[in-house]
Amino acid sequence: MDYGMISKIEKAKIYAEERDRIQFESLRVRIQGDNTEAPHLVSYDNGSWNCDCSFFASRGVCSHTMAMERILANMVEIG
Repeated sequence: MDYGMISKIEKAKIYAEERDRIQFESLRVRIQGDNTEAPHLVSYDNGSWNCDCSFFASRGVCSHTMAMERILANMVEIG
């Protein structure tokens, strides 16, 4: 491995530890739920969550979006 790559790996470690450097603008993930064969599509866009499940459609929040908020704790702005 060359010196340039080593320095990039070290810089990546610093960035990963200093989470205040990172700001999510948008994100799309699929989460496999317990009640369906197909995974649910969860998205985040500029502070707003969305999910294709029926619970989210009626309440504006669901276990899938709450799980993502936990995973990304303090890394996304919750609108």
